[in-house]
Amino acid sequence: MYHNLDECILDLEKAGQLVRIREEVDPYLEMAAIHMKVNAAGGPALLFENVKGSNFRAVSNLFGNLERSKFIFRNTLGTTQDVIALRNDPMKALKNPFKHFSSGLAASKALPLKKANNTLTGFNEIQVSDLPLIHHWPDDGGAFITLPQVYTEDPEKPGIMNSNLGMYRVQLSGNEYEMNKEVGLHYQIHRGIGIHQEKAKKLGVPLKVSIFIGGPPAHTLAAVMPLPEGLSEMTFAGLIAGRRFRYSYVDGYCVSLDADFVITGEVHPGETKPEGPFGDHLGYYSLIHHFPFLRVHKVFAKSNAIWPFTVVGRPPQEDTAFGDLIHGLTGHAIKQEIPGLKEVHAVDAAGVHPLLFAIGSERYTPYQIVKQPTELLTIANRILGTGHVSLAKYLFITAEENQPLDTHREEEFLTYILERIDLHRDIHFQTNTTIDTLDYSGTGLNSGSKVVIAAYGDQKRDVCRAVPEQLKDLQAFKNPCLVIPGIVAIEGPEFINYPQAQKELDELSSAIQTRGEMPICPMIILCDDSSFISGSLNNFLWATFTRSNPSHDIYGVNSYYENKHWACDNMIIDARKKPHHAPPLIPDPAVEKNIKRLFLKGASLSEVKAD
Repeated sequence: MYHNLDECILDLEKAGQLVRIREEVDPYLEMAAIHMKVNAAGGPALLFENVKGSNFRAVSNLFGNLERSKFIFRNTLGTTQDVIALRNDPMKALKNPFKHFSSGLAASKALPLKKANNTLTGFNEIQVSDLPLIHHWPDDGGAFITLPQVYTEDPEKPGIMNSNLGMYRVQLSGNEYEMNKEVGLHYQIHRGIGIHQEKAKKLGVPLKVSIFIGGPPAHTLAAVMPLPEGLSEMTFAGLIAGRRFRYSYVDGYCVSLDADFVITGEVHPGETKPEGPFGDHLGYYSLIHHFPFLRVHKVFAKSNAIWPFTVVGRPPQEDTAFGDLIHGLTGHAIKQEIPGLKEVHAVDAAGVHPLLFAIGSERYTPYQIVKQPTELLTIANRILGTGHVSLAKYLFITAEENQPLDTHREEEFLTYILERIDLHRDIHFQTNTTIDTLDYSGTGLNSGSKVVIAAYGDQKRDVCRAVPEQLKDLQAFKNPCLVIPGIVAIEGPEFINYPQAQKELDELSSAIQTRGEMPICPMIILCDDSSFISGSLNNFLWATFTRSNPSHDIYGVNSYYENKHWACDNMIIDARKKPHHAPPLIPDPAVEKNIKRLFLKGASLSEVKAD
């Protein structure tokens, strides 16, 4: 149990899980590039002791793998899981009160602790320009905070127990922001801060915001936790830290007394400024859009403060391990919320939100001989109406029957569905709906479509394990490659626009249809580079599901409508890059070359086996 970030760093160093970087490192691109190289190598946490242009140290890769995350929270993970479980199923405590006594005790110690400390002992007032201004990707709009804890209170019911703590990225420099006076505040739909801002807007008052950076790692985790109804982030922060969240109020702003840095300020009704671009977790830049900004009131830092950061980009990254830890803590919560749901997996390789795999139950009609999705469709609709998973574009769902299934064994799971799917019945669209703010495959910001692919019953086919003859030597479509059993990628012409794409897909569908039925290949991926798509499972998952909008980019061989239901013989997903897509993240070659100095013999990272 750590009282602050420094204690965690010393503990990791003692355990051989942290390396100090002594050399001066530039926060412009270099720090992020070093982090990504070490993270990809499965390396240690990194303490940057000499950040160019700042007097503060910085740390990254704290949560770089699940083992290290579990090590950090080793003393509180068990009781935290128990408390979350009790929130979801309070009958457990009634049935066996003595077994859960320690959980209740832990929860009682988790309530926030207010301190009368209006002078903020131990903090110094600084400026935004004094911070490590870390610029992560070449085309980012400026420096960003990537691990902020953004705190707001309900304007109608102020107080810490009616607060929201979220991780919304904060742009410190660039664009139209006035240095030291304004910072950008980007938050997406389905975020608690939005509810608070809407209430403040109706009241005609500015929303007071406090941004905490650092402190015990538990506080960072609390900011991203999807918690059960009624369990506040501030209570969770104390619970997982094993120590009550300590806070005070200064100039009317809540201040975490354990944070390393605190930025306070106001968001005024109706005020926005351009924010971005920013290299994001889908593996592309999120582009410039107008978002609220914070009029900075004061910035505080502890005298020996440490700046935590991470780098987001195409998965896997540090947030992959972070997500695994969160799933371990809360994975059962959504199953409690949705009857019949056994497992749901937001596929990290596809950027999390674009693709969900789920296992449900099929209990509606056990008396019928013909097996088909029924209850699964009810569960699918519940999933797509629940919290953050509602942002998914593709949902593949099935039910176990004669063999156990695991959504994390992605190739096996997809193969199981493709062996059973009825393409005339099992594809269900939702159009003109919401998708992830960071996903540019749709029709506008937050706008796109969804598709549910629900398959159940006896195996209908043996799927292909080589490229079928029907897909070879097609005019204008070349280099067919097997991706996984039942899925083939094929290259097409460069995407121009959707009317042109419709003509091209009609040609492809007709060419396949004239060569005869091909039930062994239920899914075809039209792409720009089939060798890349078939090169690895992660390549397929990333490129296919981040570069397609179901309503616009799913086509079919011999497709037709029956009573408004779309059907086909073979599904084709157009995963080519489109003009409206955001550009992918590409590291700067000069920076990549320059950071090699840190991995040479005698340098700080010489023991890290990085490529």
